[in-house]
Amino acid sequence: MTTTATTTYPFSAVLGMDDMRLALLLNAVSPAIGGVLVRGEKGTAKSTAVRALAALLPPVRRVAGCRFGCDPDEPDPACPDGPHPADADAETRPARLVELPVGAAEDRVVGALDLEKAIGEGVRAFEPGLLAAAHRGVLYVDEVNLLHDHLVDLLLDAAAMGRSHVEREGVSVSHAARFLLVGTMNPEEGELRPQLLDRFGLTVEVNASRDPEIRVEVVRRRLAADADPVGFAARWADADAQIAAQVAAARHRLPGVRLPDAALRQIAEVCAAFDVDGMRADIVTARTALAHAAWHGRDRVTIDDVRVAARLALPHRRRRDPFDTPGLDEKRLDEALQRAQDAHPDDPDDSGPDGGGPNDSGPDGGGPQGGGPAGPDGAAGGSGFPGGDDAAQGAPEPTGAPSARDGAGPDGRTDGPDARRGGAPESTAGTDPARGGESQPVAVPRGGLKARVLTAPGLGDGVPGRRSRARTGRGRTTGARVPAGRVGALHLPATIRAAAPHQAARGRLTGPLLLRRDDLREAVREGREGNLVLFVVDASGSMGARQRMVTVKDAVLALLTDAYQRRDKVAVVAFRGAGARTLLPATSSVLAASTRLAELPTGGRTPLAEGLLAAADLLRVERLRDPKRRPLVLVVTDGRATAGTRPLDRAAAAAAVLAATGAACVVVDCETGPVRLNLAARLATQLNAPKTPLESLTHPHPHSHPRDLAVPVAA
Repeated sequence: MTTTATTTYPFSAVLGMDDMRLALLLNAVSPAIGGVLVRGEKGTAKSTAVRALAALLPPVRRVAGCRFGCDPDEPDPACPDGPHPADADAETRPARLVELPVGAAEDRVVGALDLEKAIGEGVRAFEPGLLAAAHRGVLYVDEVNLLHDHLVDLLLDAAAMGRSHVEREGVSVSHAARFLLVGTMNPEEGELRPQLLDRFGLTVEVNASRDPEIRVEVVRRRLAADADPVGFAARWADADAQIAAQVAAARHRLPGVRLPDAALRQIAEVCAAFDVDGMRADIVTARTALAHAAWHGRDRVTIDDVRVAARLALPHRRRRDPFDTPGLDEKRLDEALQRAQDAHPDDPDDSGPDGGGPNDSGPDGGGPQGGGPAGPDGAAGGSGFPGGDDAAQGAPEPTGAPSARDGAGPDGRTDGPDARRGGAPESTAGTDPARGGESQPVAVPRGGLKARVLTAPGLGDGVPGRRSRARTGRGRTTGARVPAGRVGALHLPATIRAAAPHQAARGRLTGPLLLRRDDLREAVREGREGNLVLFVVDASGSMGARQRMVTVKDAVLALLTDAYQRRDKVAVVAFRGAGARTLLPATSSVLAASTRLAELPTGGRTPLAEGLLAAADLLRVERLRDPKRRPLVLVVTDGRATAGTRPLDRAAAAAAVLAATGAACVVVDCETGPVRLNLAARLATQLNAPKTPLESLTHPHPHSHPRDLAVPVAA
């Protein structure tokens, strides 16, 4: 667990990133919004801004000694450390920032029950987890897209309900868990599923500025902070204090802010126009608009509040499959708002001269056109953030510092509010997250094309997923075992059977079962794991016929979609001409893989040996990085080898190297025409792998379920 310190980089010193700072501050005003997901490339100050946020939150009063942070004025009646008396001693502490590591186990997140005491003594001995520590503070999950799905579900459930529930073998514990949830992610490392994306209240995109002046100022501030952290923080202390005061004032003002029917109709019109599923988008947009109005000192929501709220709450809710790019078309947003106004032109609740319109400033002058508190050099700004537009939350340190509209964070990266705001047009051209946000073509599978299920053989121990059989923490119980450390899921019948023969020797005649530590047995469960699906694609001239390569891409795209749904990582190696190239290292980003596939050129000789060796090298590296994730290699080729001397012999030797890795392989035969050389069958024999025709990998009917193909392990 990490808590904020006095030398945390100041929030007001973070340069630019208006959208991210606004989303964080609105959640600080109203945690009911549901948190923030910050998407961006490496080094864009995502973590720096989040860690600085906790220092701006009001201090927390809690019951002295309560491990669950109960408010002495409203203690949790179900608190495991309670009940607390009405005159319980109270203490004040700063709001906490709790960081959840990617590798955290479920018990570390939600807390752990001592099952030995619970069953043997009837005592509910509960050790609080990170959710309890984050109560009334900030829970920060870096690389949330790499967190296991069931843990993300736990976090989002707790954030939505304000409580955490732990149930183990009939023993239940519940405690309050209200926190501001912030997740950050790099899209090139993989996307969250749309169902999980929808559970985050707001989302923002951050990108690096290409303006040299801004980058110079970012480096200057970062070096100053590294040289004298305490002095640097002191220079920005007044600006941070004014932001903190404005957060506290907005929290106090929020219950009195009105949401007129006109604003509700605008919210409904916008959500309908973007065809979002369910009602969560409408609710989150309404809550965000209320918080935005409170932040700017208004007593009712205006069209400006609705527009800002929609821009933050809707982009991630438009995604329905892994090939959709996030974003929001602002022209459509304006048209939807205008339709709502045109339908009710005489609505008395619409903002007017006295309605607190978009140019109003709040009581602190912090409106979109008003001046916020001054930075350390005394200049006020006007971006709607305390500290202003000039040098992002404060006056520029160098003369003529650039506008914060293209600002950057302290570690050298940035986003501006217009960087990704407009999103991508609704076409097959999308955004490649691995290319810094530049527009790139994205290959999209034909509608209705489904992939045949390929599975690795045997029983694995990998991360939870939906592909191959594995021993996991979830799934059906298949047996029991003596636990190696802390007891996982208790196998109660096996525990009773182990303890029963010793009851007389332990002096039990009646009453509860007498248990000892060595009686406990934990359940062995079998579920499904995610695999590393490695595509080795022949892009040579023998595959270059236009329609043939279209068929290959369709099949690979269908398999990519299947890999996304089954929680796999994917990697792509292509070979053509004189060698092979890793188009995409192992990643969870199916969008990145499809982008690389769209760019795939064809032509030249067929260096089959080089492609197989490149695949073996990639597997060797990934085995060191992720040893429990079993690979599944799909070699998409017609089996020809024409590059270099003795190409077929070299291909056979390379196949032996790949087979020696032990990876499960499938040879996808792309050969067509009346005359066939059957070289793919020869390659399959060398790899000890099954061969399947390209056309059998997919089927057009979404409700048919062809037999799974279990791949034998290579010798």
